[in-house]
Amino acid sequence: MKIGNSPEGSASPPKAERATSPRKPEATATTAPQQAAKASAPTPSAQVEISSAAKLAAGAQGEDGSFDAAKVQRISQAISEGKFTVNARAIADKLVANAQELLNARANKH
Repeated sequence: MKIGNSPEGSASPPKAERATSPRKPEATATTAPQQAAKASAPTPSAQVEISSAAKLAAGAQGEDGSFDAAKVQRISQAISEGKFTVNARAIADKLVANAQELLNARANKH
C-alpha cells in the first residue's frame, strides 16, 4: 500500500468506471472579439501598495527607471560568443549577505 492511500478506495474511480462515466459538456467557444473584450478589462483582484523600501530601491536605479543598454548588449554578445563567465564566489557572497540581512530584519521585528 502506498502512503496516503486509504484502504477504502482511491480518489479517482477505476478505469472501467471512468470509461463509462458521462463526460461533462465542453465550454462553448467564444469569438476573438469577446475574448479581447474580456482581456482588455480585467477586474482587479487585489490592491497593491509599494513599500518605502521598494520605492527607495527603485530610486537607486535611476530617476527614470532606465537601464544600461550598452551593458546589456555587452553581456548578450559575451554569452553568444561563449565568453561570459559566472563568478560563483560573488554570487555566493551576495546570497549569504542577503540571507543575513533577512534574518537580522526578522530578528529586529520580534
